[in-house]
Amino acid sequence: MPDAGESDADGGKRARFQLFDARRNQGYAADCDNPEQPPRADTPRDDGTVEFNNSPMATRTRQICSRKFHAAWTSGCGWWTQTHKRMIDLRFQQDETPNLPMKTNRLLATAALTGGLLVAGCGKHASKTAPPPPVVSVLQPIAREVIEWDEYIGRLESPETVEIRARVSGYLEKVHFKEGKEVKKGDLLFTIDRRPYKAELDRAVADYERAQSQTELAKNDADRAQKLIQTKAISTEDYDTKVKTYTSAQAAEKSAKANLDLATLNWEFTEIRAPIEGRTSRALVTEGNLVSGGVSGAGATLLTTLVSLDPLYLYGDADERSILKYLQLRREGKRVSARDEQIPAEMELADETGFPHKGHMDFVDNRIDPTTGTMRARGVFSNADHGLSPGFFARIRIPGSGKYPALLLPDRCLGSDQAQKFVYVVNAENKVEFRPVKTGPMIDGLRVVKEGLKPGEQVIVEGLMRVRPDVVVDPRPPTEPKK
Repeated sequence: MPDAGESDADGGKRARFQLFDARRNQGYAADCDNPEQPPRADTPRDDGTVEFNNSPMATRTRQICSRKFHAAWTSGCGWWTQTHKRMIDLRFQQDETPNLPMKTNRLLATAALTGGLLVAGCGKHASKTAPPPPVVSVLQPIAREVIEWDEYIGRLESPETVEIRARVSGYLEKVHFKEGKEVKKGDLLFTIDRRPYKAELDRAVADYERAQSQTELAKNDADRAQKLIQTKAISTEDYDTKVKTYTSAQAAEKSAKANLDLATLNWEFTEIRAPIEGRTSRALVTEGNLVSGGVSGAGATLLTTLVSLDPLYLYGDADERSILKYLQLRREGKRVSARDEQIPAEMELADETGFPHKGHMDFVDNRIDPTTGTMRARGVFSNADHGLSPGFFARIRIPGSGKYPALLLPDRCLGSDQAQKFVYVVNAENKVEFRPVKTGPMIDGLRVVKEGLKPGEQVIVEGLMRVRPDVVVDPRPPTEPKK
C-alpha cells in the first residue's frame, strides 16, 4: 500500500524496489523503508579508486552473493541460471525506474555478467572428452659404415724456401722483378755492377793464355831433350831441367785455368737469377746500395726470398695419446700407419667448411717432443691454382679409426640427462620409450650413435617437450623447412 501523501506511480516504483531487495536480503528491505535516505552507493574518488559502502546491509549482501556463487558452482549452476534470468528481467525493469540507487544498478549488472560466465563455465566443465594424443615428428636413423676422423691444427709451409743473397760484393745496379709476383726458374732478379768483374775475367783469360804458351814451349824443350839424351848429346842434368820445366808449365796452366773459372763465376754471380719457380717477396735492397757477397753465405746481403707454391706442406702436431691409439689400430690391423704408406688427409682453411682440400700424409717424425708431448707430422696438398700461400692457418683431419657400422641422427633428436645421452623411441603401439644411447662424433652434419638404437626404429625429432615414457603419441613424418 502506498504511504500517505505518496502518488500511485511513486508507490509502484517503491514496491518493485522492495520486492527485489526482499529476495536478496531481509535486512536490506528494512533499510529501504525510509525513502528519504536510500542505501548509499559506492562512491568513485578523483584518483580512480572507489570508496565502498561498508554499511551492515551492503556487507551482508556481498556475503550472501559469495555463498550463492559457491553453491551455484557445486550444484551444477541451476540456482544461478534462474537467478541470472530474474536479474536480467529486473535490469530491464530498472531501465523504466531511473531513480534506483547506483548501488542497485551495479549489483544487477555484476550479477548478470557473472551468471552468464558461470553458465558458460559449467557447460565446459560438464564436457569430459579426453584430449587427443600429442603429435610428434619421427624419423628413422641412417645406417651406414663410417670412419671417425681426428682433427688437428697446423700451418701451411712451402717445400722450397730460398733466401736470395748476393754472392759477390758491389753496387746493386738493377732490380728486374716485380715484388710479390711469380717467377720462373732462371728468371733474372738482380744485377750487380759488372765492370770490376769483367776486368778480372779479362785478366784471367790473358793469364791462362800465357800459361798455355809457356806450357807449349816447355813441352817442345822436353821433347828435344828426350832425343838428345838418347845420343848422349846433353847431360842428364840438362835433361832433367827440361822435363821439370815442362811439368811446372803444366801446373801453371792449370792454376791460370782455375783463376779463369773463378773470374767467370764472379762475372756470372753479378746476375742473380731465380733458382726455383715460385713467388717472390719484396726487394729488401734497392738500386744503388752496396751489397756484400760471400760464397758461404756468412755476411752476404739478403736481397729477397722466394717460395715454391705447388704442392704445399701442412705441418701439425699429434698428442701422445693419439699416437698410442694409432699404434694400437695398426697392431689390430684396423688402420695402416703413415710410416708404412700414405694415408688420406683432408684440409680446410679458416673460412672454409667440409674439408674441401684432399691430400695425403707423407712424413711422421722419429720422436716425441719432450717439451710438448707431441709428434710432428706432415700432409701434402696440391695447389695447382696457386690459391694457397705458405703460412696460412688450417685444420687437417686424418682417419682416426677403421670402418665400422653405425646409425646417424640429427643432433636435435638427442636429450641429455647429466652425462647420459638419450632419445625417445616410438614403438609399434605408438608408445614412447626412453632409450639411453652411446654417441660418437659428427659426420656430414649428423651424430653417430654407436649403441642403444636399432635400424628402422622411429626416433622422435620434434615435440620432445610434449612427451614422456609410456605416453601414446601420434607419430608423423618431420615437416620440411620452408624455403
